[in-house]
Amino acid sequence: MSQLKKSFLTRLAHEPAVLVQVTCTEGSVPREAGTWMAVFADTVTGTIGGGHLEYQATAMARAHLQGVPGNESARFVLGPSLGQCCGGVVQLRFERVGVHDVTALREKLGMNLQPVALFGGGHVGNALIQVLSTLPFALTWVDSRDGIFPDDVPAQVVCEHSDPVQRAVPGLAPQSRVLIMSFSHAEDLDILGECLKRQRERGDLPYIGLIGSKTKWATFRHRLEARGFSEAELMRVTCPIGLPGIEGKEPEVIAVSVAAQLLLHQT
Repeated sequence: MSQLKKSFLTRLAHEPAVLVQVTCTEGSVPREAGTWMAVFADTVTGTIGGGHLEYQATAMARAHLQGVPGNESARFVLGPSLGQCCGGVVQLRFERVGVHDVTALREKLGMNLQPVALFGGGHVGNALIQVLSTLPFALTWVDSRDGIFPDDVPAQVVCEHSDPVQRAVPGLAPQSRVLIMSFSHAEDLDILGECLKRQRERGDLPYIGLIGSKTKWATFRHRLEARGFSEAELMRVTCPIGLPGIEGKEPEVIAVSVAAQLLLHQT
């Protein structure tokens, strides 16, 4: 569960809101279908794209909160009348929600999270958790060492101790994006081998990323070839990870680069 969603549901337990969702779109628009914001009496959580569209939607939602009769849906043509030059059409749905809707909304708003498995609790792993937890990903964080995870992790992160660490691979959620950055090259190799084996059997790991240099990958390639993996299978591995052209080695720089790469690989 994202921090945004957690904030919304925590507040909803104490006061009502109007949930505003983009139900469908046409042409060029600020946000895609499924995007939402929650309008409370004195604040707004989330965004449907900003600008005059959001201004009008917020006003309509507050009217709903005050009991003013109104439509449960509205169609907005983005053009001169709204002062937005996107030119598309946005259909919005307005739904008054309260404490009794928390359980249903927890499931409803979590449907679009994509699974990511991160192996390694080091400096880069910690930086990645902080970045990825603000994005539409459900995170599984795996390490073989005891006491490696911080006491306070973001709400959508599940920490898993696994020894040997590669034993966690078969149980990962289907369509997981996998990031490998354990404390040792030996563990990295075993995790990667298990990922390639799963990919061979199920074909459900669309992104397998390994932290390291081109030299590290060349060494790993030879060892994985010796384990029987083909050239085509090895081409499924991304190493080095992150967007080309971002050269910084600081954990935070790597985290932002890798997060951007994962967003490019979303289906």
